[in-house]
Amino acid sequence: MIPLTIPGRLFLVRHGETDWNREGRLQGGKDIPLNGLGRMQAEEAARRLKALTPDYATVDYVCSPMERARETMTILRRELELPPDGFRIDERLRELTFGDWEGFTWREIRKSAKASERELARARESDKWGFVPPGGESYRMLAERIRPVLEGLAPDTVMVSHGGVARAVLALIGAVGTADAARVEIWQGKILVVEGGKATWM
Repeated sequence: MIPLTIPGRLFLVRHGETDWNREGRLQGGKDIPLNGLGRMQAEEAARRLKALTPDYATVDYVCSPMERARETMTILRRELELPPDGFRIDERLRELTFGDWEGFTWREIRKSAKASERELARARESDKWGFVPPGGESYRMLAERIRPVLEGLAPDTVMVSHGGVARAVLALIGAVGTADAARVEIWQGKILVVEGGKATWM
């Protein structure tokens, strides 16, 4: 994969915690709202962003259409004393879809009564980047979905999205290889600053 060059800086924010995050359930395309901790994490992300760039009021803001991301963005902008709804929605920034596995934990899938499900779980472990869950999509497919978004970014952008999207971004810019990207921990309440082919947690 040829590394993608992103103009300026990308301030990438994963949405705050939801109850399903806390329980370890696969959310994917399910619209699960933030919990109390998640709302606090959105406020923390705003404080970090304000410390990172004094120009936070003039950069572009773009968000996944999913409720947990939109709520995070709204809280973040409110904390920055910006119009809460002053951001763009991009449908392509939706989370990786897990299809039939959504709502389950990985433990439940690995321990499934169905041998076929257990075999699929093992197959995913051997190729997390390329594996397509039943009725879902792979990280490779997600990366191709969001590539045009990254190519069209403004010089400085705040993006609120998801863990899967962040992993795909890391692979697309060449910060990590695809095999490693699918396993990277993506933090909530912090900001991943992407600039010049590198990514740093702040």
